[in-house]
Amino acid sequence: MASATEERREVRAEAKWVRSSPRKARLVVDHIRGRTVPEARTVLAFSQRAVAREVEKVLRSAVANAEANHGLVGDDLVVASVYVDEGPTIKRWRARARGRVARIKKRTCHITVKLVESPKVAPKRPAPAAEEKPKRAPRRAPAAKKTTTTRKKKEAKA
Repeated sequence: MASATEERREVRAEAKWVRSSPRKARLVVDHIRGRTVPEARTVLAFSQRAVAREVEKVLRSAVANAEANHGLVGDDLVVASVYVDEGPTIKRWRARARGRVARIKKRTCHITVKLVESPKVAPKRPAPAAEEKPKRAPRRAPAAKKTTTTRKKKEAKA
């Protein structure tokens, strides 16, 4: 377990003004949060959504920052956090019937990826073999309680 003084290095990369709505981008980034970098790359490679390519570029940039600036190994990193913030909305107009216009909102987003070194987990040792306890006989259902009328009938017969 890491002590309070030990600090985990965090590397980040950001893509600003990506031409995709934040809602669509959040659907993609939710799949890679907490995964290792190779797993996240695989998930993004097989994603059907177009914004997955943009998220993959940001992930590649974060890994390159970690390798170039901090001397870390890219495959040993974990996606600590990834989030999508709303960017400015570009407003456009479209002509409609009878001289009216319809507003078109072209939304943008900012994608941020933060990577940390994966915690070095010691291999688990097998638990010591516990002494086997003798198996208990299965419980029987309790016998039906005799009523007073049954007792009286038996006493009357005797």
